[in-house]
Amino acid sequence: MPDFPTEILNSPEAAEAVRIITELKDAGFVAVLAGGCVRDALLGRKPKDFDVATDATPESVREVFGKRSTLAFGESFGVIGVLPPRSASTDDSSTKLMPTEVATFRADGNYSDGRRPDSVTYGDAEADAMRRDFTINGMFYDLFESKVVDYVGGMEDLEKGHLRTIGKATQRFEEDKLRMLRAVRFATTLGFSIEYKTFAAIQNHASDISVVSGERIGAEMRRVMTSSASDFGLETLVDTGLSLHIWPQLRSMNWTEYSRAVQATKHRSFEVAMALALFHLPGDSIQCLRFIFNDWKLSVAERRAIEAALTHAETITQCDGLRWSRLQPILIEEDAKIIVATARALAPKSRGVARAARALSGDPDELNPQPLVTGADLIANGMRPGPGFKSILRSIRDDQLDGKLTSREEALKRALQDKP
Repeated sequence: MPDFPTEILNSPEAAEAVRIITELKDAGFVAVLAGGCVRDALLGRKPKDFDVATDATPESVREVFGKRSTLAFGESFGVIGVLPPRSASTDDSSTKLMPTEVATFRADGNYSDGRRPDSVTYGDAEADAMRRDFTINGMFYDLFESKVVDYVGGMEDLEKGHLRTIGKATQRFEEDKLRMLRAVRFATTLGFSIEYKTFAAIQNHASDISVVSGERIGAEMRRVMTSSASDFGLETLVDTGLSLHIWPQLRSMNWTEYSRAVQATKHRSFEVAMALALFHLPGDSIQCLRFIFNDWKLSVAERRAIEAALTHAETITQCDGLRWSRLQPILIEEDAKIIVATARALAPKSRGVARAARALSGDPDELNPQPLVTGADLIANGMRPGPGFKSILRSIRDDQLDGKLTSREEALKRALQDKP
């Protein structure tokens, strides 16, 4: 395992964590980088955020940085958000720094609700490490000693590519049932194997995942589905028994074809990933999506985009010879990019997909030109709205798109000829 790559500390987010740790140390406290940022750094990955752990109590943290510069994220659990200095804030949202989480070293009491501890007691770094979920998430990095602090064997498991709970797996999963699904997510996104005792504990307690809220399930599944190894992740859901309570239809997946589609698209949005999986399940994919929408608490926009892909992607794969008036309405849908991306995964070498992609990336005015005539034009020329009104407009629009009508005069003449 390589040494901690200190170059990651040059990012604005890391520099802010360093500032916080330095100020806490100057105030007489112990403070270290904690958890996922240490894991990711050691794996050569760019951490998404930098969390700080300290022996300073929440009250002490707020005293060091001032109440106006702190937020009580979860003060009862020892977590305070420290705001960046105003000088670090910019109008550019891409560089705007978020509050840094600063957590007091703690030991947790019982978890009667299967999610949060009923009580916490403040302690030291070792006690804090022992209450965490997996060994790879239980390490600290001491900036001033330039060393990884590992009480749980996380370095060894990182080197072996193993995911293992800290302490007894059964106890860790009883404390927070979501940890079972998090195990699958970490194994999927990191390419790790799940240590056999941890795996067995998931199998034995898989039904307990049913008590976890749909929002929390959905958040983890988004990360599984957008991983480059989502096929491995979904197979692991089946092998652990979690799929029975999260996505029962997975047992009937066409794994060979699904894996081929996954390998064809390494970078996928959640919507494309879901559409791909649903395409390779037997039965009514739209109906399956509706169950997932309710169970995982998906957004309306996510459901709409996935449903659009399920409805139109296969048409795109075969659209090379399709009339433009039949293809164009699909390409001006709100979710056209999702549809085409799904089609590309289903048929990477399709000439139809290439045609649709070219049109979608071209001139917007060519993709969706202004109609030659509108309903108001027809009314102004003496036509009364009625049952055939819409079909006349649709027919004129189709001929315009297919190049059969090129002027407003031609379109109006045609409309009057078609007048009932």
